[in-house]
Amino acid sequence: MKFQELLIAAVQRAEIPLRFEPGAEEAVAKPVTEVLRAWISAHLPEHAESDFDAGRRALAVQLMAELDGAADLPE
Repeated sequence: MKFQELLIAAVQRAEIPLRFEPGAEEAVAKPVTEVLRAWISAHLPEHAESDFDAGRRALAVQLMAELDGAADLPE
């Protein structure tokens, strides 16, 4: 499952008045994804100078790939 699918499903279950308009779910999901991307980017170390930083960087890169739809969510 992709992150976007998970997010769109959550939006579809929400009581959003515009949810019957074409593209409404995507319109709501986009700013949420942008906030998550900015939040994860803020925790992305520029250089992995230690094993801890390397782990943080690897996790942030994986989460960004999931946000972008380039990777599936872990099962």
